[in-house]
Amino acid sequence: MDIKSTKNYLYWLYCQFELITCSYLMEPWEKLLFYTFNIAMLVTVLYTAYTFIPVHISTAFQFFWHLYGNQHENTVSVVK
Repeated sequence: MDIKSTKNYLYWLYCQFELITCSYLMEPWEKLLFYTFNIAMLVTVLYTAYTFIPVHISTAFQFFWHLYGNQHENTVSVVK
């Protein structure tokens, strides 16, 4: 795949995005507001996923680990 076809493909994707969101009908200042809001929401979702999903996966893993009977020993019982 050469650079010209990649550039054309990305432009085609951008045109499809504008058609789907009807942003091709907006004025430039409206597009700026619209894209800024969408990018801010995307960044917020990605940050939240990066921050909280590992904690939820770890909690679920510990729950299932405990559910199947393979629980960690208590540190007090190890010392005795």
